[in-house]
Amino acid sequence: MFVQIALGTALMLFSILIAGVSYWLMETLLMRLRPWLTRAPHRPKLILVLCVAAIWIMAQMTAGVWAWALTMMALGVFDTLEVAVYFALVAFTTLGFGDVLLPTEWRLLGGMAAANGLLNIGLVTALLVEALRQVRLQQLAMTKAES
Repeated sequence: MFVQIALGTALMLFSILIAGVSYWLMETLLMRLRPWLTRAPHRPKLILVLCVAAIWIMAQMTAGVWAWALTMMALGVFDTLEVAVYFALVAFTTLGFGDVLLPTEWRLLGGMAAANGLLNIGLVTALLVEALRQVRLQQLAMTKAES
């Protein structure tokens, strides 16, 4: 039990670290693009930021799922990579189909993967909203300064 909790905690921290570094990189990119983003036309650029941020977030979430899947493969929990990725994705997104189950000795990892996914989804949603808010506020400030 303690091994599962320690391993699940390490994977959760790793996943959150990936999210944090990913957001930091996205913020750096947005700051570099600030002069371009604040020039008119604003709406198409805001849509572009939304699309890039969504793809960025999907990549970050995919990295978290793969971390869980590869760990489960390394532990010998699943026989194939496809089943490990499928289980990790279903757990991470909190769908919990129940068609693939963990062996009893590793079942706590399923709940921890779901908790990790739920936490990450909330975190990246907040980060996405903040990124869009910051870009829009900068656009509005530039429009007001130009008036």
